[in-house]
Amino acid sequence: MTGITKGERLDAKSIVGKTVVGKSGKKLGIVNDLVYEVRTGEIVYLTIKTPSTYANTFQFEKDPKGFDQIPYNSVISIGDFVVVAEEDII
Repeated sequence: MTGITKGERLDAKSIVGKTVVGKSGKKLGIVNDLVYEVRTGEIVYLTIKTPSTYANTFQFEKDPKGFDQIPYNSVISIGDFVVVAEEDII
């Protein structure tokens, strides 16, 4: 699969289950779900399950089910992995 960058369309099912890594290559977790703004359809967060020790160094907001939320604006690309910019996770 080729990388997908911001502005391109993709099926949400193609993201769920992918490994999330930082630019540094360190694993953060596995995509559990997508959270989006109902009015606009804009993706706001990725939720992750099985967070790594590295992910636990960040203070992620939690969704109502307790999953960590990674801001979607931190996503750099989506291919075999979802790559996020750690500096944008605040």
